[in-house]
Amino acid sequence: MRLSSLADYAVVLLAATARRGGDARVTATVLAEETGLPLPTVQKLVSRLSAAGLIETGRGTGGGFRLARAPQAIDLAQIIEAIEGPIALTTCVDAARHDCAVETNCMIRPHAGTVNAVVRGALAGVTLAQLANTGAMPQEVV
Repeated sequence: MRLSSLADYAVVLLAATARRGGDARVTATVLAEETGLPLPTVQKLVSRLSAAGLIETGRGTGGGFRLARAPQAIDLAQIIEAIEGPIALTTCVDAARHDCAVETNCMIRPHAGTVNAVVRGALAGVTLAQLANTGAMPQEVV
């Protein structure tokens, strides 16, 4: 499993925003310079993250954007889903889809939802506050 570049960049962008703390507003231009991400990419991410309710945007004097919630209340699964859509490791987790060539004989399909939930849960267990911390994150053995 590999995240798209946009999902990866969204994490970088939000972590940089979280490090600013509190209600500090920041512009896309400033974050593009700070993170090294291209400005059009930052603008695209701001649009998607705003639509997902992870950031709030404002125009005019004092405009820019800020986190919609505290960094502790935003998790990695939410960030990924804002960019990629729902986390679904295989098409098996979508009961409405029937495009798998081995679906009728598959003994794994009944368990796909459980596996998907475990992966999503692991991602949800990592907060933006942890990702924004400049120190090393504690490693846990699963």
